Amino acid sequence: MIPSAPNLEFEGGLWDAGLDYIAGVDEAGRGALAGPVAAAAVILPSQKCIAQDLQGVRDSKEMSPAQRASWALSIRAVCLTFGVGFASSEEIDLLGIIPATRLAAQRAIKMLTPSPLHLLLDYLFIPDTPLPQTSLIKGDARSLSIAAASVLAKTSRDAVMCEMDERYPGYGFAGHKGYGTQAHRQAIEVLGPTFIHRMTFAPMRHKLCH
Repeated sequence: MIPSAPNLEFEGGLWDAGLDYIAGVDEAGRGALAGPVAAAAVILPSQKCIAQDLQGVRDSKEMSPAQRASWALSIRAVCLTFGVGFASSEEIDLLGIIPATRLAAQRAIKMLTPSPLHLLLDYLFIPDTPLPQTSLIKGDARSLSIAAASVLAKTSRDAVMCEMDERYPGYGFAGHKGYGTQAHRQAIEVLGPTFIHRMTFAPMRHKLCH
């Protein structure tokens, strides 16, 4: 059963087992047509009272941009450590979106100091890590650490896409963040794909085939 808000049930069980450093990991941008995929890793203090400080944190998709920006500052302030990793559109085309997402997650995890003792992931498994891990369906709705990671991944990627909006005018990246909105697809039709578009994704793949 999915709780009404993410909590520390999974973290608490691991803390009680003596594992103080639990990293929540989540991604953003996996389904976009352009831009990188981002992943964030967050270690919260092993204190159950931390839930009160972050009681407004949710799955980032359920929050407004202003809420995400505000809570991202709070998460960065109260967490022990965090990392944000990216895999570029070129890496996505070369590796595939799932391996590229894992690569972004590995890059985020490597930035953590102290290093985590266990990973909590939102329906993702990282095969090339010695760290024990737990993959949770709808993890960002169940684990506060994963929800915090989802907020940092989303806000970090959104910032990159706003920069890309200035570099590639006319595509509206600041608005749709690279996702396949009608306006974005029309811009691709008129202007063609950019260097940051994922050429193995439709509609770019279809354009290459014709």
